[in-house]
Amino acid sequence: MKISVERNQLLTPLQVAHAVVERRQTLPILANVLLTATEHGFRLSATDLEVELSVPGKLDKCVAPGATTLPARKLLDLCRALPDGTLLTIDASGDRATVRAGRSRFSLSTLPAAEFPGIDVTGDELALELPQRDLRRAIEATHFAMAQQDVRYYLNGMLFEINAGKVRLVATDGHRMAITELPLELAPELNRRIIVPRKTVIEALRLLGDDEAPARLCVGVDHLTLSAADIVFKSKVIDGSFPDYERVVPRNQDKVLDIDRLALRDALNRVAIFANEKYRSVRLQLEPNLLRLSANNAENEDAEDELEVDYAGANLEIGFNVSYLIDVLTALRSESVRLHLSDPGSSCLLTEPAGGFNRYVIMPMRL
Repeated sequence: MKISVERNQLLTPLQVAHAVVERRQTLPILANVLLTATEHGFRLSATDLEVELSVPGKLDKCVAPGATTLPARKLLDLCRALPDGTLLTIDASGDRATVRAGRSRFSLSTLPAAEFPGIDVTGDELALELPQRDLRRAIEATHFAMAQQDVRYYLNGMLFEINAGKVRLVATDGHRMAITELPLELAPELNRRIIVPRKTVIEALRLLGDDEAPARLCVGVDHLTLSAADIVFKSKVIDGSFPDYERVVPRNQDKVLDIDRLALRDALNRVAIFANEKYRSVRLQLEPNLLRLSANNAENEDAEDELEVDYAGANLEIGFNVSYLIDVLTALRSESVRLHLSDPGSSCLLTEPAGGFNRYVIMPMRL
């Protein structure tokens, strides 16, 4: 294989693909990227055996088409170190690849392209197409509630559910839960339920644009394929049973109030400065027309803030992890937020007052 490529034309897709490369790889070839060149351009692929990312690029010239694998980190560092506009010539033969840039010459070790592991996409697929903005915003609205390295491995990801003509994303870490729906209308007989790994969710968020450009999702029994702007992202799914999330959503709560979202978030951010660093607890005291927020810490420091609210119900005192509340208020885009409360031992449901696709459940803390 022998190609000529301008430095930026290689650097941009290499930066995208390199994000998938595992630093602590179990196989030497996983530290490499697969470079496949044809007369029409090139494609870089990287994988960690759980996810695979394939990114296209343009060539200045393809002298001899072919494929090889190159050390991802060294190739990326080399491209970054070269001046903008430099023309690179990559000549791969045997177990070496020579990179020439002006008077500079670099020799890299390679591994055979035939040994590069890919993710096999098998089984029936259910294909969806929607604007990248819609999928991105749905992920932004839910991803923060995923667990991190939980022994309940099925919580270390996001539920992607197609049921009764609706597409729903659900994430929970056992203490809080985020649910959103995509504005799609599908045939009611279509059903699919998979758990997408955390790394896949974060990478998808990084790749998706905030525009109307289309994204194509192919949902299989044991895999997910996302295609956007000629970038192809494949992922295995988590083999497990996601909790029955609808049973966790509180019902018939008798204390409901609407409050300005940004005003509440700003007040919580101020009070959070004085919250206990370990437990992050904040106290909410609800009275007619008043919401009082307070926190204290082990140094006997405390904070209190008050907000006027349109509320005429009974008094209530309840505690929450302040970070969980702030995460929800940051994810929402509505001007105000509706809090559904019942008693100090029951979870809080947060929704958009005018109706929307997002629902959040936060478990209380013992005061």
